[in-house]
This record gives sequence, C-alpha cells and structure tokens, in this order.
Amino acid sequence: MAHANDDGYLLDNRQSEAGQRFDALSELFDPVTFRHLTAVGVAEGWHCWEVGAGGPAVPAWLAARTGPAGRVLATDIDTSWMPPDAAFEVARHDVGTEEPPAGPFDLVHARLVLVHVPERTAALEAMVRALRPGGWLVLEDADPALQPLSCPHEYGPEQRLANRLRRGFRELLARRGADLAFGRTLPRLLRESGLTDVAADAYFPITSPACTALEAATVRQLRDRLTDAGLATDEEIEAHLANIATGGLDLTTAPLISAWGRKPVVDQTPVPPWRRA
Repeated sequence: MAHANDDGYLLDNRQSEAGQRFDALSELFDPVTFRHLTAVGVAEGWHCWEVGAGGPAVPAWLAARTGPAGRVLATDIDTSWMPPDAAFEVARHDVGTEEPPAGPFDLVHARLVLVHVPERTAALEAMVRALRPGGWLVLEDADPALQPLSCPHEYGPEQRLANRLRRGFRELLARRGADLAFGRTLPRLLRESGLTDVAADAYFPITSPACTALEAATVRQLRDRLTDAGLATDEEIEAHLANIATGGLDLTTAPLISAWGRKPVVDQTPVPPWRRA
C-alpha cells in the first residue's frame, strides 16, 4: 500500500482515512492478488515476505495458506495498522533504503508499493536478492498514466470536476517522485532482473462501491495538499464529495498491473571433465 510522511510518500498511514483506503483497496484487489499467489503455488511450509503490507489482509491470507510450518514476514515503514496478535511476523522496514530481511523466501510480494518508492531500482534489487532459487516475485502496481481518469465516461459537470481533481492527485504524486507509467514496466523489469517464466495481466474496475469509498477517502486525505498546491479549492472539494455521496458517479481507479517471475535455479550438476574449459 502507499505509505507515510513527508519523506517522499504522499499518502500518510497515520491519518484516519488510511484505514478506509486500506479497506477499499482490499475489497478491490485482494481477489486479484490471491488468485495470482495461488497460481504461483503458495502452499504449506512456504516462507513469504510481504513488502509494504500496510494492512493485515494479505499477510493474514498468506499465514493461513502456509500454515504453522511456514513463515510470513510483513514489513512496512509504518506498521501501526497491524494487529498486535497477528499470526505472522511484523517488522518496520524501508525496502528502498535498507537491506532485505533474512531469508531466503519462496515468495516476495508487493502491491501498490514500488510506484511510490523513489529508490525503486534498489527496492527491486533487494526483493530479487531475498528470493531463494526457484522462488517467485509477484509485483502489483498501478499505472495512472495508462488510464488517468476518475470518471472515464465524462458526460457532465460532476464527471469533469472528478477528473480535474484526479489530475491534481496525479500532479501531487509526480511531485513526490511517483512514476505514473510504472505498472506497464513490470514485465520488462522482472526479465532484466534475471527472472524467468515472466508473465503479467491487468485488472481495471469500471465502477463499484469500493471505488467510491476509495475516492472519498483519498480526496479527504489529500484535500489540504490539493488546496495548498493551488490544484483545487475547498468549494470544489466539497462539491466533489457531495457528488460522490449521491452515488451517481461511475468512479474508477488506475489499472492494477500484476507481474510475476521466478528466480532461476542454479544448476548443481557436476560438469564432466571433458567439458571443462
């Protein structure tokens, strides 16, 4: 999930709206994530690292899947949304600046993390290093530039206002170092990292109650930043929130692109003497 404070991250986990955003993101994207993690074979006994977990939904699913013989480590720069009695390990960690935790891991997964990390190259390298040979890296990130609108069907003033405020949100993201076209680069980045069996797909909700809840929480969370930057007025934000409350806006979010790849298994077969250089 997106993270905290003024050190490059736009969306602050310490704000009350963060919990609403986590709930909406989980409703939207957990089924997609769980489908991909199931497809790569997450099973009893696996060791998994959930990067930038934000809330507990994904690591809790992993812990149930891997069982008592497995290990699930959930890390984030802000772990305040993790329950004290979590059935998995929790640790504060900045994947962009710190060495990866002790592994190796059968699975490393990050959702909506790297797009917000200025040191994303270092973060990707750390995640690949943490994998055991044969382990899977599953990355899921947004691509706001691929579909930049809040209301794709812009047929009235309410929709035009929603899209104008979404442009303000994208501007704030860009100023903080977010790569708004990052999602589409994931397959190439996985291949260039030496992973094999690379594939990807995308999920794009057109409208849903979770999209509406996500939009309202995000606008409330960013309203001061939008007004301080001159990207919106308080009156415009209030009008947009009132429009959201009517339930008449078909709101969406940026496509979630999921990509996965496997760390090659080192061939331990002895080389016959006649084939040695």
